[in-house]
Amino acid sequence: MTQPTSRRPYLIRAMHEWMSDNGLTPHLVVDAELEGVLVPRQYVENGKIVLNVSHTAIDSLVLGNEVIGFSARFRTVPFDVRLPVASVVGIYAGETGQGMLFSESERDPPPSTRIPPRPTGGGEAPRRPRLKVVK
Repeated sequence: MTQPTSRRPYLIRAMHEWMSDNGLTPHLVVDAELEGVLVPRQYVENGKIVLNVSHTAIDSLVLGNEVIGFSARFRTVPFDVRLPVASVVGIYAGETGQGMLFSESERDPPPSTRIPPRPTGGGEAPRRPRLKVVK
């Protein structure tokens, strides 16, 4: 038996459609440290970036099985965003916070695809960012 395809891209598409159909604003939480993530780096905080992916905020949205892509403006500057589906940590509605977070085992890619941590200059090891569920 072959390995089944990942559920993540299907769940992202379903949640995006549900939020859009209900007049909510879908947001993606993305692990920006993953190789292949193309986002404006100045908006990355603690290794994560939150992206408004509503149809009114972006153009040319493609929710593929391997890659998510769209065009957006960041403070009026156009940018073509590209995200490996594996980089999506969660999707939620901006108005209500309702959505879905992916567990560590569902979202962590093989270690070889992670960008190595930047040296901190101090003796302490860099801490891995943590998400907190806000209700």
